[in-house]
Amino acid sequence: MGTSDTCKSEQPLIEPPQSETGSNSTDPLRQSLRPYVFGVLHWIVSLGLILAMDFLLKKAFAAASIEFPSAVFGMFCIFSVLVILDYAVPSAAVALVNFFEPGLMFIQRWLPLFYVPYLVVIPLSVRDIPPSAAIKICLIIVGGWLATLCVAGLTAIGIRKAVKTELIDAGPMERAPPFSSTEVWAWTGVLLISFIVSLVYPTALGTRARTFLPFLLASTVLGYMVGSGLPSNVKKIFHPIIFCAVSAELTAIAFGFLSNLGLDPVLGYYLTNSSSNPGAGDILMAFLGSVILSFAFSMFKQRKLVKRHAAEIFTSVIISTIFSLYSTALAGRLLALEPSLTISILPRCITVALALSIVSFFEGANASITAAAVVVTGLVGANFVQSTLDKLRLRDPIARGIATASSAHGLGTAALSAKEPEALPFCAIAYALNGIFGSVLCSIPAFRQSLLAIVG
Repeated sequence: MGTSDTCKSEQPLIEPPQSETGSNSTDPLRQSLRPYVFGVLHWIVSLGLILAMDFLLKKAFAAASIEFPSAVFGMFCIFSVLVILDYAVPSAAVALVNFFEPGLMFIQRWLPLFYVPYLVVIPLSVRDIPPSAAIKICLIIVGGWLATLCVAGLTAIGIRKAVKTELIDAGPMERAPPFSSTEVWAWTGVLLISFIVSLVYPTALGTRARTFLPFLLASTVLGYMVGSGLPSNVKKIFHPIIFCAVSAELTAIAFGFLSNLGLDPVLGYYLTNSSSNPGAGDILMAFLGSVILSFAFSMFKQRKLVKRHAAEIFTSVIISTIFSLYSTALAGRLLALEPSLTISILPRCITVALALSIVSFFEGANASITAAAVVVTGLVGANFVQSTLDKLRLRDPIARGIATASSAHGLGTAALSAKEPEALPFCAIAYALNGIFGSVLCSIPAFRQSLLAIVG
Protein backbone atom coordinates (compact mmCIF):
# COMPACT_ATOMS: atom_id res chain seq x y z
CA MET A 1 0.00 0.00 0.00
CA GLY A 2 2.76 2.40 0.97
CA THR A 3 4.60 1.66 -2.20
CA SER A 4 1.46 2.19 -4.23
CA ASP A 5 0.74 5.51 -2.61
CA THR A 6 4.29 6.63 -3.17
CA CYS A 7 4.04 5.78 -6.84
CA LYS A 8 0.77 7.64 -7.18
CA SER A 9 2.14 10.70 -5.45
CA GLU A 10 5.20 10.73 -7.70
CA GLN A 11 3.36 10.02 -10.96
CA PRO A 12 2.40 13.67 -11.75
CA LEU A 13 6.07 14.60 -11.43
CA ILE A 14 7.05 12.42 -14.40
CA GLU A 15 4.12 13.26 -16.67
CA PRO A 16 4.89 15.95 -19.23
CA PRO A 17 2.71 19.03 -19.37
CA GLN A 18 -0.20 18.93 -21.82
CA SER A 19 1.47 21.39 -24.18
CA GLU A 20 4.59 19.22 -24.37
CA THR A 21 2.49 16.15 -25.09
CA GLY A 22 0.90 17.94 -28.02
CA SER A 23 4.34 18.94 -29.27
CA ASN A 24 5.65 15.39 -29.02
CA SER A 25 2.68 14.07 -31.01
CA THR A 26 3.81 16.11 -34.01
CA ASP A 27 7.38 14.82 -33.89
CA PRO A 28 6.66 11.59 -35.81
CA LEU A 29 4.93 13.63 -38.49
CA ARG A 30 7.90 15.94 -38.77
CA GLN A 31 10.29 13.02 -38.83
CA SER A 32 8.32 11.34 -41.62
CA LEU A 33 7.97 14.51 -43.68
CA ARG A 34 11.57 15.63 -43.37
CA PRO A 35 13.11 12.79 -45.45
CA TYR A 36 10.39 13.24 -48.07
CA VAL A 37 10.97 16.98 -48.37
CA PHE A 38 14.73 16.57 -48.53
CA GLY A 39 14.28 13.77 -51.07
CA VAL A 40 12.17 15.99 -53.32
CA LEU A 41 14.67 18.85 -53.02
CA HIS A 42 17.53 16.46 -53.76
CA TRP A 43 15.73 15.24 -56.88
CA ILE A 44 14.98 18.77 -58.08
CA VAL A 45 18.55 19.98 -57.58
CA SER A 46 20.23 16.93 -59.14
CA LEU A 47 17.96 16.86 -62.20
CA GLY A 48 18.08 20.64 -62.49
CA LEU A 49 21.87 20.63 -62.57
CA ILE A 50 21.93 18.00 -65.32
CA LEU A 51 19.46 20.01 -67.41
CA ALA A 52 21.38 23.22 -66.71
CA MET A 53 24.64 21.62 -67.86
CA ASP A 54 23.01 20.52 -71.09
CA PHE A 55 21.47 23.97 -71.67
CA LEU A 56 24.71 25.87 -71.03
CA LEU A 57 26.72 23.51 -73.25
CA LYS A 58 24.25 23.99 -76.10
CA LYS A 59 24.48 27.76 -75.73
CA ALA A 60 28.27 27.70 -75.63
CA PHE A 61 28.61 25.44 -78.68
CA ALA A 62 26.07 27.49 -80.64
CA ALA A 63 27.91 30.72 -79.78
CA ALA A 64 31.21 29.19 -80.87
CA SER A 65 29.63 27.67 -84.04
CA ILE A 66 30.85 24.19 -83.07
CA GLU A 67 28.96 21.43 -84.92
CA PHE A 68 30.03 18.57 -82.64
CA PRO A 69 27.17 17.48 -80.30
CA SER A 70 27.57 19.49 -77.11
CA ALA A 71 26.04 16.76 -74.92
CA VAL A 72 28.66 14.24 -76.08
CA PHE A 73 31.41 16.67 -75.10
CA GLY A 74 29.71 17.17 -71.74
CA MET A 75 29.46 13.43 -71.24
CA PHE A 76 33.20 13.01 -71.86
CA CYS A 77 33.90 15.82 -69.38
CA ILE A 78 31.73 14.27 -66.66
CA PHE A 79 33.23 10.84 -67.20
CA SER A 80 36.77 12.26 -67.07
CA VAL A 81 36.05 14.12 -63.83
CA LEU A 82 34.63 10.97 -62.25
CA VAL A 83 37.62 8.87 -63.33
CA ILE A 84 40.10 11.45 -62.02
CA LEU A 85 38.24 11.73 -58.72
CA ASP A 86 38.08 7.94 -58.46
CA TYR A 87 41.85 7.80 -58.84
CA ALA A 88 42.63 10.71 -56.47
CA VAL A 89 39.75 10.68 -53.95
CA PRO A 90 37.50 7.62 -54.49
CA SER A 91 35.01 8.70 -51.83
CA ALA A 92 34.46 12.01 -53.66
CA ALA A 93 33.63 10.18 -56.92
CA VAL A 94 31.13 7.95 -55.13
CA ALA A 95 29.58 10.97 -53.38
CA LEU A 96 29.22 12.81 -56.70
CA VAL A 97 27.48 9.84 -58.33
CA ASN A 98 25.18 9.43 -55.32
CA PHE A 99 24.31 13.12 -55.42
CA PHE A 100 23.09 12.90 -59.02
CA GLU A 101 21.36 9.52 -58.53
CA PRO A 102 17.78 10.90 -58.11
CA GLY A 103 18.04 12.86 -61.36
CA LEU A 104 19.54 9.87 -63.15
CA MET A 105 16.75 7.59 -61.92
CA PHE A 106 14.18 10.07 -63.24
CA ILE A 107 15.82 10.00 -66.67
CA GLN A 108 15.99 6.20 -66.64
CA ARG A 109 12.37 5.87 -65.57
CA TRP A 110 10.96 8.14 -68.25
CA LEU A 111 13.50 7.47 -71.00
CA PRO A 112 11.08 5.95 -73.58
CA LEU A 113 8.89 9.08 -73.38
CA PHE A 114 11.69 11.21 -74.80
CA TYR A 115 11.55 9.18 -78.05
CA VAL A 116 7.84 9.75 -78.60
CA PRO A 117 7.37 13.31 -80.00
CA TYR A 118 8.58 12.67 -83.55
CA LEU A 119 6.61 9.42 -83.61
CA VAL A 120 3.43 11.31 -82.64
CA VAL A 121 3.83 13.87 -85.43
CA ILE A 122 4.87 11.33 -88.04
CA PRO A 123 1.54 11.77 -89.92
CA LEU A 124 2.76 15.27 -90.77
CA SER A 125 6.23 14.05 -91.75
CA VAL A 126 5.42 11.13 -94.04
CA ARG A 127 2.60 12.78 -95.92
CA ASP A 128 4.85 13.66 -98.84
CA ILE A 129 6.66 10.30 -98.91
CA PRO A 130 5.44 7.97 -101.70
CA PRO A 131 4.23 4.54 -100.55
CA SER A 132 7.00 2.85 -102.56
CA ALA A 133 9.63 4.87 -100.65
CA ALA A 134 7.98 4.04 -97.32
CA ILE A 135 8.15 0.32 -98.17
CA LYS A 136 11.85 0.63 -99.02
CA ILE A 137 12.53 2.40 -95.73
CA CYS A 138 10.76 -0.38 -93.84
CA LEU A 139 12.81 -3.02 -95.65
CA ILE A 140 16.04 -1.21 -94.80
CA ILE A 141 15.03 -0.83 -91.16
CA VAL A 142 14.06 -4.47 -90.63
CA GLY A 143 16.83 -5.98 -92.75
CA GLY A 144 19.38 -3.55 -91.37
CA TRP A 145 18.43 -4.34 -87.80
CA LEU A 146 18.90 -8.08 -88.37
CA ALA A 147 22.21 -7.59 -90.19
CA THR A 148 23.60 -5.26 -87.51
CA LEU A 149 22.49 -7.64 -84.77
CA CYS A 150 24.38 -10.49 -86.45
CA VAL A 151 27.52 -8.44 -87.08
CA ALA A 152 27.70 -7.11 -83.52
CA GLY A 153 26.91 -10.44 -81.88
CA LEU A 154 29.24 -12.58 -84.02
CA THR A 155 32.05 -10.03 -83.67
CA ALA A 156 31.69 -10.09 -79.90
CA ILE A 157 31.73 -13.91 -79.87
CA GLY A 158 34.85 -13.96 -82.07
CA ILE A 159 36.71 -11.52 -79.84
CA ARG A 160 35.56 -13.41 -76.75
CA LYS A 161 37.07 -16.61 -78.08
CA ALA A 162 40.31 -14.82 -78.94
CA VAL A 163 40.88 -13.02 -75.63
CA LYS A 164 39.31 -15.72 -73.41
CA THR A 165 38.51 -13.25 -70.61
CA GLU A 166 36.48 -14.86 -67.85
CA LEU A 167 33.09 -13.27 -67.29
CA ILE A 168 32.61 -11.81 -63.81
CA ASP A 169 29.51 -10.50 -62.11
CA ALA A 170 28.66 -6.92 -62.97
CA GLY A 171 27.94 -4.22 -60.44
CA PRO A 172 24.32 -3.82 -59.38
CA MET A 173 22.13 -1.58 -61.52
CA GLU A 174 19.14 -0.07 -59.78
CA ARG A 175 15.80 -0.31 -61.54
CA ALA A 176 13.22 2.45 -61.65
CA PRO A 177 10.12 1.88 -59.46
CA PRO A 178 6.77 0.99 -61.07
CA PHE A 179 4.05 3.60 -61.48
CA SER A 180 1.57 3.99 -58.65
CA SER A 181 -2.19 4.41 -58.90
CA THR A 182 -1.80 7.90 -57.41
CA GLU A 183 0.38 8.93 -60.34
CA VAL A 184 -2.10 7.53 -62.83
CA TRP A 185 -5.05 9.36 -61.24
CA ALA A 186 -3.07 12.60 -60.94
CA TRP A 187 -2.18 12.62 -64.64
CA THR A 188 -5.75 11.63 -65.51
CA GLY A 189 -6.96 14.69 -63.63
CA VAL A 190 -4.51 16.91 -65.49
CA LEU A 191 -5.69 15.47 -68.79
CA LEU A 192 -9.41 15.99 -68.14
CA ILE A 193 -9.18 19.45 -66.60
CA SER A 194 -6.75 20.90 -69.14
CA PHE A 195 -8.66 19.29 -72.04
CA ILE A 196 -11.88 21.04 -70.99
CA VAL A 197 -10.12 24.35 -70.30
CA SER A 198 -8.47 24.22 -73.72
CA LEU A 199 -11.82 23.66 -75.41
CA VAL A 200 -13.40 26.63 -73.62
CA TYR A 201 -10.38 28.99 -73.56
CA PRO A 202 -7.89 27.85 -76.26
CA THR A 203 -5.50 30.70 -75.45
CA ALA A 204 -5.82 30.62 -71.64
CA LEU A 205 -2.04 30.37 -71.24
CA GLY A 206 -1.23 32.93 -73.92
CA THR A 207 -0.86 30.69 -76.97
CA ARG A 208 -2.59 27.55 -78.20
CA ALA A 209 0.64 25.51 -77.93
CA ARG A 210 1.12 26.39 -74.26
CA THR A 211 -2.58 25.94 -73.47
CA PHE A 212 -2.73 22.54 -75.19
CA LEU A 213 0.55 21.43 -73.63
CA PRO A 214 -0.84 19.99 -70.33
CA PHE A 215 -3.46 17.66 -71.84
CA LEU A 216 -1.21 16.53 -74.72
CA LEU A 217 1.62 15.84 -72.28
CA ALA A 218 -0.73 14.06 -69.89
CA SER A 219 -2.10 11.85 -72.67
CA THR A 220 1.45 10.84 -73.62
CA VAL A 221 2.43 10.09 -70.03
CA LEU A 222 -0.74 8.10 -69.36
CA GLY A 223 -0.16 6.06 -72.51
CA TYR A 224 3.29 5.13 -71.21
CA MET A 225 1.95 4.25 -67.75
CA VAL A 226 -0.80 2.06 -69.15
CA GLY A 227 1.56 0.38 -71.60
CA SER A 228 4.15 -0.26 -68.88
CA GLY A 229 1.56 -1.97 -66.69
CA LEU A 230 0.48 -4.52 -69.28
CA PRO A 231 1.48 -8.20 -69.02
CA SER A 232 4.88 -9.06 -70.44
CA ASN A 233 3.44 -11.26 -73.19
CA VAL A 234 1.37 -8.29 -74.42
CA LYS A 235 4.37 -5.95 -74.26
CA LYS A 236 6.25 -8.32 -76.55
CA ILE A 237 3.82 -7.29 -79.28
CA PHE A 238 2.89 -3.76 -78.18
CA HIS A 239 5.80 -1.89 -76.64
CA PRO A 240 4.77 0.84 -74.11
CA ILE A 241 6.06 3.51 -76.49
CA ILE A 242 3.35 2.48 -78.96
CA PHE A 243 0.73 3.28 -76.33
CA CYS A 244 2.39 6.67 -75.79
CA ALA A 245 2.04 7.57 -79.45
CA VAL A 246 -1.45 6.09 -79.85
CA SER A 247 -2.72 7.80 -76.71
CA ALA A 248 -1.41 11.19 -77.84
CA GLU A 249 -2.78 10.66 -81.36
CA LEU A 250 -6.26 9.70 -80.14
CA THR A 251 -6.33 12.68 -77.80
CA ALA A 252 -5.27 14.99 -80.62
CA ILE A 253 -7.96 13.51 -82.91
CA ALA A 254 -10.64 13.95 -80.24
CA PHE A 255 -9.63 17.54 -79.51
CA GLY A 256 -9.35 18.38 -83.19
CA PHE A 257 -12.85 17.06 -83.77
CA LEU A 258 -14.48 18.78 -80.78
CA SER A 259 -12.74 22.10 -81.40
CA ASN A 260 -13.20 21.98 -85.19
CA LEU A 261 -9.44 22.54 -85.59
CA GLY A 262 -8.71 19.18 -87.19
CA LEU A 263 -5.80 16.84 -86.47
CA ASP A 264 -2.96 18.62 -88.30
CA PRO A 265 -3.05 21.91 -86.35
CA VAL A 266 -3.21 20.07 -83.01
CA LEU A 267 -0.18 17.95 -83.95
CA GLY A 268 1.54 21.15 -85.01
CA TYR A 269 1.00 22.49 -81.50
CA TYR A 270 2.31 19.22 -80.03
CA LEU A 271 5.79 19.83 -81.46
CA THR A 272 6.49 23.45 -82.38
CA ASN A 273 10.33 23.34 -82.34
CA SER A 274 10.17 26.77 -80.69
CA SER A 275 11.72 27.47 -77.30
CA SER A 276 9.55 30.56 -76.83
CA ASN A 277 6.31 28.73 -77.59
CA PRO A 278 6.87 25.08 -76.67
CA GLY A 279 4.42 22.23 -76.98
CA ALA A 280 4.26 18.93 -75.12
CA GLY A 281 6.70 17.31 -77.54
CA ASP A 282 9.22 20.11 -77.08
CA ILE A 283 9.20 19.57 -73.31
CA LEU A 284 9.93 15.86 -73.77
CA MET A 285 12.59 16.50 -76.40
CA ALA A 286 14.35 18.90 -74.02
CA PHE A 287 15.48 15.89 -71.97
CA LEU A 288 17.38 14.21 -74.83
CA GLY A 289 20.61 16.03 -74.03
CA SER A 290 20.38 14.99 -70.39
CA VAL A 291 20.06 11.37 -71.54
CA ILE A 292 23.47 11.62 -73.20
CA LEU A 293 25.00 13.24 -70.12
CA SER A 294 23.65 10.39 -68.01
CA PHE A 295 25.70 7.94 -70.09
CA ALA A 296 28.81 9.20 -68.27
CA PHE A 297 27.47 7.98 -64.95
CA SER A 298 26.33 4.63 -66.42
CA MET A 299 29.77 3.96 -67.88
CA PHE A 300 31.52 5.04 -64.68
CA LYS A 301 29.43 2.67 -62.59
CA GLN A 302 30.51 -0.18 -64.87
CA ARG A 303 34.11 1.02 -65.34
CA LYS A 304 35.62 -2.22 -64.02
CA LEU A 305 33.53 -4.20 -66.47
CA VAL A 306 34.51 -1.90 -69.35
CA LYS A 307 38.19 -2.26 -68.49
CA ARG A 308 38.01 -6.04 -68.14
CA HIS A 309 36.08 -6.60 -71.40
CA ALA A 310 37.34 -3.59 -73.35
CA ALA A 311 38.46 -5.69 -76.33
CA GLU A 312 35.05 -7.28 -76.87
CA ILE A 313 33.04 -4.14 -76.18
CA PHE A 314 34.98 -1.53 -78.14
CA THR A 315 35.78 -3.75 -81.14
CA SER A 316 32.20 -4.96 -81.51
CA VAL A 317 30.64 -1.53 -81.09
CA ILE A 318 33.02 0.20 -83.51
CA ILE A 319 32.58 -2.47 -86.20
CA SER A 320 28.78 -2.61 -85.81
CA THR A 321 28.46 1.19 -85.87
CA ILE A 322 30.50 1.50 -89.07
CA PHE A 323 28.63 -1.41 -90.62
CA SER A 324 25.25 0.08 -89.75
CA LEU A 325 26.02 3.46 -91.31
CA TYR A 326 27.60 2.14 -94.50
CA SER A 327 25.14 -0.72 -95.00
CA THR A 328 22.22 1.71 -94.70
CA ALA A 329 23.79 4.01 -97.27
CA LEU A 330 24.44 1.09 -99.63
CA ALA A 331 20.96 -0.38 -99.18
CA GLY A 332 19.39 2.98 -100.00
CA ARG A 333 21.51 3.19 -103.15
CA LEU A 334 20.65 -0.35 -104.25
CA LEU A 335 16.92 0.16 -103.63
CA ALA A 336 17.02 3.51 -105.47
CA LEU A 337 15.71 5.34 -102.41
CA GLU A 338 15.76 9.10 -102.65
CA PRO A 339 19.15 10.34 -101.28
CA SER A 340 17.58 12.73 -98.77
CA LEU A 341 15.51 9.88 -97.30
CA THR A 342 18.53 7.58 -97.17
CA ILE A 343 20.51 10.24 -95.33
CA SER A 344 17.62 10.72 -92.91
CA ILE A 345 17.67 7.05 -91.84
CA LEU A 346 21.47 6.59 -91.72
CA PRO A 347 21.64 6.60 -87.89
CA ARG A 348 18.73 4.16 -87.54
CA CYS A 349 20.58 2.09 -84.88
CA ILE A 350 21.66 5.07 -82.77
CA THR A 351 19.59 6.51 -79.94
CA VAL A 352 17.32 9.42 -80.91
CA ALA A 353 19.25 11.97 -78.86
CA LEU A 354 22.41 11.43 -80.92
CA ALA A 355 20.76 10.40 -84.19
CA LEU A 356 19.25 13.86 -84.50
CA SER A 357 22.66 15.41 -83.89
CA ILE A 358 24.21 13.16 -86.53
CA VAL A 359 21.74 14.02 -89.31
CA SER A 360 22.24 17.71 -88.55
CA PHE A 361 25.70 17.27 -90.14
CA PHE A 362 24.01 16.46 -93.47
CA GLU A 363 22.03 18.83 -95.66
CA GLY A 364 18.50 17.88 -96.71
CA ALA A 365 17.86 15.38 -93.90
CA ASN A 366 14.38 15.16 -92.36
CA ALA A 367 14.71 15.00 -88.56
CA SER A 368 11.17 13.67 -88.15
CA ILE A 369 11.88 10.71 -90.41
CA THR A 370 15.17 10.13 -88.60
CA ALA A 371 13.46 9.94 -85.22
CA ALA A 372 10.68 7.74 -86.56
CA ALA A 373 13.19 5.35 -88.17
CA VAL A 374 15.15 5.11 -84.93
CA VAL A 375 12.03 4.42 -82.87
CA VAL A 376 10.73 1.80 -85.32
CA THR A 377 14.15 0.11 -85.31
CA GLY A 378 13.99 0.01 -81.52
CA LEU A 379 10.48 -1.42 -81.59
CA VAL A 380 11.52 -4.17 -83.98
CA GLY A 381 14.44 -5.01 -81.72
CA ALA A 382 12.33 -4.88 -78.56
CA ASN A 383 9.86 -7.37 -80.01
CA PHE A 384 12.19 -9.85 -81.71
CA VAL A 385 15.70 -9.50 -80.25
CA GLN A 386 15.49 -12.29 -77.69
CA SER A 387 14.05 -14.94 -80.01
CA THR A 388 16.46 -13.94 -82.78
CA LEU A 389 19.49 -14.22 -80.50
CA ASP A 390 18.28 -17.66 -79.41
CA LYS A 391 17.93 -18.80 -83.02
CA LEU A 392 21.43 -17.49 -83.76
CA ARG A 393 22.64 -19.49 -80.72
CA LEU A 394 24.27 -16.47 -79.16
CA ARG A 395 24.23 -17.50 -75.50
CA ASP A 396 27.02 -15.33 -74.10
CA PRO A 397 25.62 -12.38 -72.03
CA ILE A 398 28.28 -10.02 -73.38
CA ALA A 399 27.48 -10.86 -77.00
CA ARG A 400 23.73 -10.67 -76.37
CA GLY A 401 24.00 -7.31 -74.63
CA ILE A 402 26.29 -5.72 -77.22
CA ALA A 403 24.31 -7.08 -80.17
CA THR A 404 21.02 -5.82 -78.73
CA ALA A 405 22.17 -2.29 -77.90
CA SER A 406 24.15 -1.89 -81.12
CA SER A 407 21.16 -2.83 -83.27
CA ALA A 408 18.17 -1.54 -81.28
CA HIS A 409 19.60 1.03 -78.82
CA GLY A 410 17.53 1.85 -75.69
CA LEU A 411 14.26 0.12 -76.56
CA GLY A 412 15.97 -3.16 -77.35
CA THR A 413 18.06 -2.79 -74.20
CA ALA A 414 14.97 -2.36 -72.02
CA ALA A 415 13.28 -5.41 -73.57
CA LEU A 416 16.29 -7.73 -73.18
CA SER A 417 17.34 -6.58 -69.71
CA ALA A 418 13.84 -7.17 -68.37
CA LYS A 419 14.34 -10.92 -68.95
CA GLU A 420 18.16 -11.11 -68.81
CA PRO A 421 19.50 -8.71 -66.14
CA GLU A 422 22.99 -10.19 -66.53
CA ALA A 423 23.16 -8.62 -70.01
CA LEU A 424 22.03 -5.16 -68.86
CA PRO A 425 25.50 -3.70 -68.06
CA PHE A 426 26.81 -4.63 -71.50
CA CYS A 427 23.64 -3.24 -73.09
CA ALA A 428 24.07 0.04 -71.23
CA ILE A 429 27.73 0.36 -72.20
CA ALA A 430 27.20 -0.53 -75.87
CA TYR A 431 24.08 1.66 -76.00
CA ALA A 432 26.15 4.69 -74.99
CA LEU A 433 29.28 3.89 -77.00
CA ASN A 434 27.33 3.17 -80.18
CA GLY A 435 25.92 6.69 -80.26
CA ILE A 436 29.23 8.25 -79.23
CA PHE A 437 31.24 6.53 -81.97
CA GLY A 438 28.57 7.34 -84.54
CA SER A 439 28.64 11.00 -83.57
CA VAL A 440 32.42 11.19 -83.60
CA LEU A 441 32.68 9.47 -86.99
CA CYS A 442 30.00 11.62 -88.63
CA SER A 443 31.62 14.78 -87.30
CA ILE A 444 34.63 13.98 -89.51
CA PRO A 445 34.13 15.59 -92.98
CA ALA A 446 35.95 12.81 -94.84
CA PHE A 447 33.72 10.17 -93.26
CA ARG A 448 30.57 12.10 -94.15
CA GLN A 449 31.74 12.53 -97.73
CA SER A 450 32.32 8.78 -98.05
CA LEU A 451 28.76 8.10 -96.90
CA LEU A 452 27.38 10.68 -99.30
CA ALA A 453 29.38 9.14 -102.15
CA ILE A 454 27.71 5.77 -101.49
CA VAL A 455 24.27 7.33 -101.11
CA GLY A 456 24.76 9.06 -104.44
